[in-house]
Amino acid sequence: MAQTLALKGSKKLLNAWAFYDWANSVYSLVISSAIFPLFYGLLFRTAGIEEVNIFGGEIARAPLISYVTSLAFVFIAIVTPLVSGVADYLGNKKVFLKFFCYLGAISCIGLYWFSLEHIYFGLACYFFGLVGFWVSFAINNSYLPDIAFPEQQDRISAKGFSLGYIGSVILLSLNLGMIMFLSPWIKSLGIEEINGLPLEIMMMKYSFIMVGIWWALFSQYTFKHLPKGFKKEGERHHIILNGFKELKLVWHQLGENRKLKRYLGAFFTYSMAVQTIMLIATFFGEEEIDWGTPEFRQFGLIASILIIQLIAIGGAYLTAYLSKKLGNIRTLIWVNVIWAILCVYAYFLETPTDFFIAAGLVGIVMGGIQALSRSTYSKFLPETTDTTSFFSFYDVAEKIGIIIGTFMYGIISQLTGSMRNSTIFLGLFFLIGIFLLLRVNRVKTSN
Repeated sequence: MAQTLALKGSKKLLNAWAFYDWANSVYSLVISSAIFPLFYGLLFRTAGIEEVNIFGGEIARAPLISYVTSLAFVFIAIVTPLVSGVADYLGNKKVFLKFFCYLGAISCIGLYWFSLEHIYFGLACYFFGLVGFWVSFAINNSYLPDIAFPEQQDRISAKGFSLGYIGSVILLSLNLGMIMFLSPWIKSLGIEEINGLPLEIMMMKYSFIMVGIWWALFSQYTFKHLPKGFKKEGERHHIILNGFKELKLVWHQLGENRKLKRYLGAFFTYSMAVQTIMLIATFFGEEEIDWGTPEFRQFGLIASILIIQLIAIGGAYLTAYLSKKLGNIRTLIWVNVIWAILCVYAYFLETPTDFFIAAGLVGIVMGGIQALSRSTYSKFLPETTDTTSFFSFYDVAEKIGIIIGTFMYGIISQLTGSMRNSTIFLGLFFLIGIFLLLRVNRVKTSN
């Protein structure tokens, strides 16, 4: 029965693969984008401090979490190709998928105990939550050419991202209800604190537990139906070193596939800007927009995140539809054009209304560029069972782009004194990405 369910192209198998986005996307939204940033800032403000003594010195809260994030992505960029090579070599990538899924889920639950008194433990949970999310996401991506035929990949990739947006919005809405409505109701009963902490902070802590449980629980459907993986033929000595050898072989194969190599170059360039924008958008809105009151600032930032997620659902399917009409590369070019225009528009944002409009436009192109980038890469892969190793290049390119993009964004903001100047800089990456995508179509092979 299990073998039947694992047949390539079957509806149940495709849905099981896409459903992992439903399971793990709650981390991306609730932890990375919404609740944890609010919790982290509120924790410091409640304590009345801006710096913490850690690693032998005083570090402000914003640089501290930035350093940990950068370090996590360096670790991810190293571990992902290692794990991918070994998984392809042993044919057991579902084991690795489960491991990093549970690592991320347990780390999310561990954030419940995040405190300034136990800062090392809290940062470790944050660190491994990032690792669990991104590495398991990379492994799941590598299943795409294994479970779907080329003509199915655009739509099922879009469906995965859409399921992720829907699931994460459902959980975030529930978490926000706990923070914004349940907390005041409990306060009306005369209860101001739980375990010595304000109710808002405790509700955020409960949200972290819910994310971990959601992630681990809903992943079971994916684990039940995905195949174990394809075992590579050959010797079984020095498995870890053979994982690196697999990556070297993939690199040589990229040199023989000009279209795939050119596409990877384009993807690296524009993904650097996309991922940086997604990571800093909330911080940009908090610092550069005049919200009027602290209460409206919190409401406005959360509302903008929800706007992006909801619109991104339709954006992913719209992009998949356009790819059928225009082709993948041509559609990606036009999506990059819109991103470049958005970067210029962001430079002039002043009011909350401006920010909400930008959030809506970002939603349209955010889901589309992620889903279509993933499926386009899958289509360009040569006939091989080493899909995990090939996708490790894709994901490592993305992670290195994040490291470079966020670092350069911070440097420009620091040197110029404004985050607005960095948005123009990011726009240049989209223009370069457009040029590189145009070169992909000049290679005389089928799209």
